[in-house]
Amino acid sequence: MNFMDVALICKALGDANRFAIVHMLADGEKCGCELLERFEITQPTLSHHMKILVECGLVNDRKEGKWHHYSLKQETLEQFVMYFDAFM
Repeated sequence: MNFMDVALICKALGDANRFAIVHMLADGEKCGCELLERFEITQPTLSHHMKILVECGLVNDRKEGKWHHYSLKQETLEQFVMYFDAFM
């Protein structure tokens, strides 16, 4: 993982809603509708947040019919954690 990858992930997690979404996905895959129930945001706003999380590589997006299902990309998350463990 390079500096740019780490910076993109940090920027994505700098938003409280996106940080909370990642925390929710730690329990496993969630449908976009489940995420919407948790937040007081519109569907387009959720889509914007999810696009950022997918683009930085933290989240997988799987479409099933008209629904999007999201899960954490474990490999990216592990590399991100290992990057900071190197400082310890």
